[in-house]
Amino acid sequence: MQDEHRPVVYTEKAQCRDCYRCLRLCPVKAIRLEGGQASVVADLCIACGTSIRECPQGAKHFRNDVALVRQLIRSGQPVAASVAPSFAGVLQPWERHRLAAGLRQLGFAHISETAIGAWHVALQSAQLAATAPDQPKLCTACPSMVRYVTAYRPPLAKWLLPVSSPMVSHARWLKARRPELLVVFIGPCVAKKVEAEASEGSVDAALTFTEVQEWFAQEGVDLATLEESTFDDPVPQTAALFPLPGGLVEASGMHHEHLLSPRHLCVTGFAEIRDALDSLQEHPHDLLVEGLFCPHGCINGPGISAALPLFDRRLAVLDYARRQPTTTEAPPLETHLTHADFRHERPPQHDVTDEAIRSLLEETGKARPEDRLNCGACGYATCIDKARAVLLGMAEREMCLPLMRRLAEKRTDRIIESSPNGIVIVDERLTILHMNPTFRRFFLCSDAVLGKKIAYLFDPDPFEQLAAGTTLQVERTSRHDAYHLVCHEIFYALREEKQFVGIFVNITHSQQNKEKLHELRSHTIQQAQELLRHQLQMAQQMARFLGDSTAQGEALVKNLLQLAVATDDHHDR
Repeated sequence: MQDEHRPVVYTEKAQCRDCYRCLRLCPVKAIRLEGGQASVVADLCIACGTSIRECPQGAKHFRNDVALVRQLIRSGQPVAASVAPSFAGVLQPWERHRLAAGLRQLGFAHISETAIGAWHVALQSAQLAATAPDQPKLCTACPSMVRYVTAYRPPLAKWLLPVSSPMVSHARWLKARRPELLVVFIGPCVAKKVEAEASEGSVDAALTFTEVQEWFAQEGVDLATLEESTFDDPVPQTAALFPLPGGLVEASGMHHEHLLSPRHLCVTGFAEIRDALDSLQEHPHDLLVEGLFCPHGCINGPGISAALPLFDRRLAVLDYARRQPTTTEAPPLETHLTHADFRHERPPQHDVTDEAIRSLLEETGKARPEDRLNCGACGYATCIDKARAVLLGMAEREMCLPLMRRLAEKRTDRIIESSPNGIVIVDERLTILHMNPTFRRFFLCSDAVLGKKIAYLFDPDPFEQLAAGTTLQVERTSRHDAYHLVCHEIFYALREEKQFVGIFVNITHSQQNKEKLHELRSHTIQQAQELLRHQLQMAQQMARFLGDSTAQGEALVKNLLQLAVATDDHHDR
């Protein structure tokens, strides 16, 4: 699949191995588990980039839109680059002054900082906040924050300030001055890709810093070889602070509403945002909440591949803002460029009845509250949440670690209990702990011997050898005459459990057959020997008989010859 046809956040299945980390950390559980692989559900995703940042296998990716931007540049229309102020935390100081030249090398006709739109957004947010002093106000610069509120906390959407993001405001500002421009945002944020698609033509495409750096490499653009160049539009100094927590307040000039003010709260990361919204829902009061979904702000977005540590990125942005020339040439506030209307729509979901949840909990051995460990290993906070996800087709039953362990133990128990071999387990004192039915049948015993020494049944010598540590395994063939049993036996140690196992294979019948065969062989040999003796005796007797008969025959012949001679003589006379 080509990147332009992919959802903004997607899974490379060949790299995904069932670890469930993305599901555990996804703020809105927009992850579907099938066959042990986790895929992002686009309709539920708020594109915060958490799964991309946190996936240990690198299986989660954001869509690469460089090919789309290349097409825009080749179209012949001039294309403007709107560069997010967090670029100062991505580049080295010398690179910052060459970035504009590098972007021109790629074909961009106009290079401008999104901080201009941030300045508009900050001023407009401050003015609107002042008009609603008795209720909470939620800033709307972060598209993931806005999507989370409108889709997953719709009762709170009424507190969203009707102000567009700096990206959209800046794009509108650029196109208001040069209608022929196409605008491409460049920043640290993946959610901007989704926001650009929904901007109704204000933003034509969005790239991350990572994509631009890869594009530089593909085109052979080396910033070190370029001359220093400036952006095409001046920027108010304080607007460069926008990517940092509290940057909106600083950019708006509300110095009296600094970070420690009870009327202003800056929260970053999902946990802080969720807790702040929970508190406001419980106790609404006059509070301007500046929420940034990425921990520590936009300088930690998923579209950054900077080698600088997070703290150094922050210092780099502060340094860049400090070095910006103070200007009074900031464009006047044009409120029509910052207006936004956020629709309160919840992602599509099917209803799940309480009865269906109870039924599934019973099937998985969690009918009783005490059986619901709520361990979170599956990625869901509670067993009920996980059951609901299973019924919605978002999760699999087998994701429950305690359940799978219990099933594995049951399978092991079934194997032991149904084994045709006798199995006995003793402790380090050679006391019988467990024995299977076959062992009971072999040694004519019952559970009454549990807790007794193994010597009660037979010679414990093999177990004693194991307990003494003189050997790791004993294998032998033994006869147990008291039980009319002959067994091939294997004994081994479970060192960590301090237990010993004995396995007894019944070879009594084969041993008896062997003895019968030996007896048959002996009897056959004896009979053969007797037959041989008899045959020898017969031969000897026949020889004697033949010898006597021959002698008698010879005498008879002699007598006959003599008689014949005598008769002849008589006739002659």
